[in-house]
Amino acid sequence: MSDILWQPDANRIAQSRMDAFRRAINQRHDLNIGDYPALHQWSIEQRADFWQALVDFFDIRFHTQPDAVLREGVQMPSAEWFPGATLNFAEHLLRRRDDAVAVISVAENGQREQLTWAELAEHVAGFQASLQAAGVGLGDRVAACMPNTWQTLVAMLATTSLGAIWSCSSPDFGTHGVIDRFGQIEPKVLLTCAGYRYAGKILDQTDKINGILEQLPTLKQLIIVPYAQPQARAQIYRTQAEVSLWDDFYAAGGEAFFVPVPFNHPLYVLYSSGTTGVPKCIVHSTGGVLLQHVKEHALHCDLGPGDRLFYYTTCGWMMWNWLVSALAVGSAVMLYDGSPFYPNHQRLLDLIDDERISVFGTSPKYLATLENCGARPRDSHDLGSLKTLLCTGSALSPQSYDYVYRNVKSDVCLASMSGGTDIVSCFVNGNPLSAVRRGEIMGKSLGMAVEVWSEAGQAVIGEKGELVCTRHFPAMPIGLWNDPDGTKLRQSYFSLFPGVWAQGDYAEQLPHGAMLIHGRSDAVLNPGGVRIGTAEIYRQVEKLSEVLDSVAIGQQRQDDVRVVLFVRLREGLQLDDALQERIRQVIRANTTPRHVPAKIVAVTDIPRTISGKIVELAVREVVHGRPVKNTDALANPEALAQFRGRPELDF
Repeated sequence: MSDILWQPDANRIAQSRMDAFRRAINQRHDLNIGDYPALHQWSIEQRADFWQALVDFFDIRFHTQPDAVLREGVQMPSAEWFPGATLNFAEHLLRRRDDAVAVISVAENGQREQLTWAELAEHVAGFQASLQAAGVGLGDRVAACMPNTWQTLVAMLATTSLGAIWSCSSPDFGTHGVIDRFGQIEPKVLLTCAGYRYAGKILDQTDKINGILEQLPTLKQLIIVPYAQPQARAQIYRTQAEVSLWDDFYAAGGEAFFVPVPFNHPLYVLYSSGTTGVPKCIVHSTGGVLLQHVKEHALHCDLGPGDRLFYYTTCGWMMWNWLVSALAVGSAVMLYDGSPFYPNHQRLLDLIDDERISVFGTSPKYLATLENCGARPRDSHDLGSLKTLLCTGSALSPQSYDYVYRNVKSDVCLASMSGGTDIVSCFVNGNPLSAVRRGEIMGKSLGMAVEVWSEAGQAVIGEKGELVCTRHFPAMPIGLWNDPDGTKLRQSYFSLFPGVWAQGDYAEQLPHGAMLIHGRSDAVLNPGGVRIGTAEIYRQVEKLSEVLDSVAIGQQRQDDVRVVLFVRLREGLQLDDALQERIRQVIRANTTPRHVPAKIVAVTDIPRTISGKIVELAVREVVHGRPVKNTDALANPEALAQFRGRPELDF
């Protein structure tokens, strides 16, 4: 097919862990599964056999053996995975103890630190002992507001080794953003940095930390990592808790132990974006996260010993939790803290060559920015180690697929993924057995019974609808915090189609099995009763070199909705009638007349969450004169002001 941009050769397929797993399944169950679609179908039809095969293939170690693989009730959510089993998450991430590099940590200013597998285990053992001495045990919460450094990883592993619960945000969250999250879970320990760097600036955290401490009455221990403030002192923090600097809190050494916990014991609390209210506290299970991440890293990303994984993320985004799990398959992880474009757009590309990164993860926004600034990485960098390029956070446009294969690397597997904080993993993603087609996500994740449903609750192919998952999977959250009877959980994910997980994504399954994500369901535009995903418009606008960024919303007018498109233009350009007409022509020519915006308005900035996602709902609220409930979840909340009271929208 002409839209195939890359496909693996026979040798790459034969050497992949996915193909080794396929062969093992065939041998074990006397089957003849020949390709990825058949393997996926088997994985959802025989879920118990599939998840048990993962346990066996990757030697997941249970301290107590399970009574079964799966017990489930009449409808979701009612599953018990591996009932009776006990295990420990950190134990699996710390299996290797050799002198190879396990963690590389690079700061924006060029400071580089690394830990071998043996050194990592020693740091975890020391930190674990001090946490235990501070009273941390089963079910206690350890919270962190930290940059993406090796210290954050050590603290997470020490926390989970004890059966305590880890929860993290990043320093770029405002005071209220942190309180809205950690205030709900009442942590016993808080780990944070005295200051951090971004885009060449050093940002002091002292006032913010003291503001947060006032709202955390349960805190027993505060640990300060000086980081960008090497002169930090414990005495400046106002709290009844014990206060220690990182180096004073523990000494590396000793042997870590691992507390066995049930398969569904809480591991992480993650948070919804919180742009429309206080964030939901999503509780993820120990065994569910471990199995799902091992599957995605080893099989879908083809990671193993000898590989190095990088994903550009802060610790406040689920991709940090996802990234560090690669330790469980023996891969080294590359941590980076700071701006991806400081001091220039080469920053992360240099890391690929300098650190021999084999799997590099980023966002559509990053790739679009590289293209807009004229970067040609294939000419400026070697990129010989790079075998897979991962992308998530929003829909990846067909133009960005072209850019990668034209200007980044022709022999690379470009794997667009989509899932969410809700499952701390993916519903749809890539795999090393399939071809990359322009503008498409390769397909569904193993073990995930993903479909696209119409509003009537019917599975559709070749039509847009709601992304759903029709059968239980281990990475389903075990609950929401302070939701003892599960009411909020069911309202959040099972109210649209009772007994079926609705992800909140507007999606499409293509006849050959590939997937498209057209935007968030709650941001779908509805002019004249026709549902339009915002990503359908963004894909067209991205073709125009004059436009750097855009956001589309539906504005209520009389008894209908009209499409309004806000655009951020290249510096020095004006949104004149000719450019407006060009934008409309491109959209009309490649979609339908319904997609064409009634109004196009120029702005100087587009509001995004701290993890880089466009916030259509916040813009829509401002345009309609309604308050935005939680601007602390935004990276640039000041951008919202220019959407308020625009005279262009009054007629």
